[in-house]
Amino acid sequence: MKRYLFIAAFSLTAAALHAQQNLNTPEDAVRYATGNLNGTARFRAMSGAFGALGGDMSAINVNPAGSAVFNYNTATISLTNYNISNKSDYFGTGTKDTDSSLELNQLGAVFVYNNTKENATIKKFAIAFNYENTDNLDNSLFSAGFNPNNSIDQYFLRYANGIGDEGGIYLSTLNNSYYEDLSFIDQQAFLGYNAYIFNPDVSSPDNTTYSSNVPAGPYYNENSITTRGYNGKVAFNFAMQIQDWLYLGANLNAHFTDYIKTSSLYEDYDNPTTGLEAVRFNNRRYTYGGGFSFNVGAIAKATESLRFGLAYESPTWYRLQDEITQNIVARYNGNNVVTDPGITFILDDYGLKTPGKYTGSLAYIFGGSGLISFDYSLKDYSQTKYTSSGYGSINSELENSLDTASEFRVGAEYRIKFLSLRGGYRYEQSPYKNGYTVGDLTGWSAGLGFAFNNSRVDLAYSYFERKSNAPLLTAGLTDSARINSSNNNVTLSYTLDL
Repeated sequence: MKRYLFIAAFSLTAAALHAQQNLNTPEDAVRYATGNLNGTARFRAMSGAFGALGGDMSAINVNPAGSAVFNYNTATISLTNYNISNKSDYFGTGTKDTDSSLELNQLGAVFVYNNTKENATIKKFAIAFNYENTDNLDNSLFSAGFNPNNSIDQYFLRYANGIGDEGGIYLSTLNNSYYEDLSFIDQQAFLGYNAYIFNPDVSSPDNTTYSSNVPAGPYYNENSITTRGYNGKVAFNFAMQIQDWLYLGANLNAHFTDYIKTSSLYEDYDNPTTGLEAVRFNNRRYTYGGGFSFNVGAIAKATESLRFGLAYESPTWYRLQDEITQNIVARYNGNNVVTDPGITFILDDYGLKTPGKYTGSLAYIFGGSGLISFDYSLKDYSQTKYTSSGYGSINSELENSLDTASEFRVGAEYRIKFLSLRGGYRYEQSPYKNGYTVGDLTGWSAGLGFAFNNSRVDLAYSYFERKSNAPLLTAGLTDSARINSSNNNVTLSYTLDL
């Protein structure tokens, strides 16, 4: 007989679980390998094309030599209003969801030390720190439609019948064990069994094979996903100007992440011949941790107007940890059957290495009236990998599915006395070989700057769009909704010469 769990939400227990290879996916790794264009309003208005320019707090994240371009001690603070609209298509049914947030996007300062000695080789050096929200992870997705072939049962049967060389779970284990004593694989089978999603092939306690109890399709699905959090970085920078034409710099970067993904997958059946009428599977995953990386870069003045930049950003070495909470609700023969263990599992931490990036830059300055700048970057996403044991198959999948991707950014600025007019465009290739799982990114931006005696106020608007797949579950029922995401962001910055 099946055991039903009606455990109150206040009954929370923490336990360790040793099954990370079954939880993380290639998509999780790609989330940390890719970033977004954030930073000061001036930086964003020019689409981040600052590799050969410097002189902006966010520019040091592209090329750390840029802090030596500053002439004065300077501090900048930036606020951003993020707005995202997601249009979903799931088997021909269209839905839409939106999300917005207001965040402290950037905060930093640079301190410049001029060398007053005549004929000095090192003209000045600069020390800076800069915090940036490198990727705002607040988002909301809603997908709905009829799946003609696949049901949620595929997810739970995958675990109940065993994965790879592992055999299926014993029926006696499903009937007599406690959820917290099971491995992650067996927990999934436990949830599906108690929700009447599958039945044993025979009633013997040593049975290890199971068959679906889900009625014939089509299957109506609704999938709601809400994410909250950010990837952040603090850069500690040192740079110098050598003679009148060369700038060199380096960053040491501390990374941190805080990410919560809450999902609710609903499925119901028009003809519940087996007694199972509907299922709702709820998941909450909290990921947190930190990492380290470094940057080096150079800017060279070919003439007073023409500048070149070259920069390298190292891989980021992360150490992450997950907390998992799950429950499931089934409608069976007119009754709600709730299986809620009320347990948050704290998993062992694990390592992740994201790829490095090379950036080449070119800028031309038209006296004091304006400039145009161009950046080109390369990143080999196939170098993304988990560094902990037990991830061999996922690392192979990352290597085989990801590719080297290029990015280019172009920006311009024109000054009219105290007013600056800015614009930019950027394009980023998909990190996937198929170009479809996550598509190419295109975006443009515009902005204004107002200079006062020793301060400046900047305003920027940036837009970008990208298509991607959103699978309903990480295994079994992996049919995806196609998401078209449009991002409209407004950034306000205040810069003060100290």
